[in-house]
Amino acid sequence: MLYRKKPVVVEAFQYVGTNLHEILSIINGCKKNNRHAYVNSNNELIIKTLEGDHRANLNDFIIRGVHGEFYPCKPDIFAKTYEVVN
Repeated sequence: MLYRKKPVVVEAFQYVGTNLHEILSIINGCKKNNRHAYVNSNNELIIKTLEGDHRANLNDFIIRGVHGEFYPCKPDIFAKTYEVVN
C-alpha cells in the first residue's frame, strides 16, 4: 500500500548561531514541552526529544511538532519537506 503524509503546519526557526539564547528561551519556556534544550561542555546545542538527546548544528531548523515537542532538522530535509505558509 502507499500512504501520503498528511499536511501539517509546524512552527520552525533556524539556528544561525546568534539566536542561541532565543532558541533556549523558546524551548525551555514552553509549558506543553516536558523536554528542554541546553548547551553541553563542547558548546553544542542539545535538544532533549522524545527519542533522546539530539545535537542541533548551525543552520539546522528547530521544529515544534504536533505534540509541542521540539526537534532539529537538517536544512536540506527541511526544504524538501516544508514550504512557507502565508
